[in-house]
Amino acid sequence: MATRGPRAFDPVLVGNRETDAWVAYYRRDWARFLKASVGMVAAGFGMSPPRTFAGAWYVLKANQLWAPFPDNQPDGARAYMRRFYALVQTTGEVMIDPAEAARLEVEWWRIHRAHQHDEGVTESELESALVELYSYVYSVDPEAVQPAAHWRVQAMNLSDRWVADGCRPDDRTLVEERRALVTSYAALHKAVHL
Repeated sequence: MATRGPRAFDPVLVGNRETDAWVAYYRRDWARFLKASVGMVAAGFGMSPPRTFAGAWYVLKANQLWAPFPDNQPDGARAYMRRFYALVQTTGEVMIDPAEAARLEVEWWRIHRAHQHDEGVTESELESALVELYSYVYSVDPEAVQPAAHWRVQAMNLSDRWVADGCRPDDRTLVEERRALVTSYAALHKAVHL
């Protein structure tokens, strides 16, 4: 877990760890989610090992509060994500208000859940929420992060299909989802280094 910072992430590693986290989330395998989250936070934000573990724990707790449908706890999820982004802010590489970053994070979760259950909620709305989060956290032009948002939404669609098909760990859809997430993070990496 080398300390590298939030702008020096490895898109392949982050995309793979996020795929693992999504699989664990939908299977409600919280121990596996925590393991994937530690890897994702380490690869994505380059904090010290103690901060990485604390951040992964906050991400786990936020997701556990968000997971129940329809009776989840968005305020609690935002509170844990605020704690996560407060840790990210200590790297000195991003200038954010942790509460605002947490609000934007949980907002895309909300729109994704609405998109899962309401055909009237469009992919465009979900992409816009991701663009807003990315451009805020990394202080980049919204247009620069549009491709990253697009590919992450494609990954979500594949994940949703995988869930609808029964969450099988051997489903080939996970290969496509993994590829889409890696592509998304490669686009984000490019955007934050323009």
